[in-house]
Amino acid sequence: MAENQYWHEVLVSLRRIIRATDLQSKRMVKSCGLTIPQVMVMRAIDALGDVTVKRISDDVSLSQATVTTILNRLEDKKLAERVRSSVDKRVVNARLTEAGAQVLLTTPPLLHEKFIERFEALEDWEKTQILSALQRVATMMDAEAIDAAPMLDIASPNP
Repeated sequence: MAENQYWHEVLVSLRRIIRATDLQSKRMVKSCGLTIPQVMVMRAIDALGDVTVKRISDDVSLSQATVTTILNRLEDKKLAERVRSSVDKRVVNARLTEAGAQVLLTTPPLLHEKFIERFEALEDWEKTQILSALQRVATMMDAEAIDAAPMLDIASPNP
């Protein structure tokens, strides 16, 4: 391949990554009727028990406002509920409903979970090389200052 064509292959690879993420998001919605962020919030609630929006937000690397919006939608679907803490009535916790727990059992793995499993199987030098290359690409695209969660997802019209 001629040297001046490398940029083309890099852009194709980036597009494939974006496309894989988009397809996984669509598969998730088709499979269980939930977006990837909704599944992530439900998994956090499941793992953490009765939990505040702040703790969910920290766990899934989404803003508290986004988590609140997601919880509103999950409540509308009767998959989660908010309850006052029995210890401190000022604290409101989220918890899964029984229906939410059942839906969570049927959700497919998230794309980033497969990625993490495969990435962790690499040698340390390979991990370092990939990280370095991706950081360089982010800088070249003026994307280093963009806030991004450590999960593969695209913006959904209905988070």
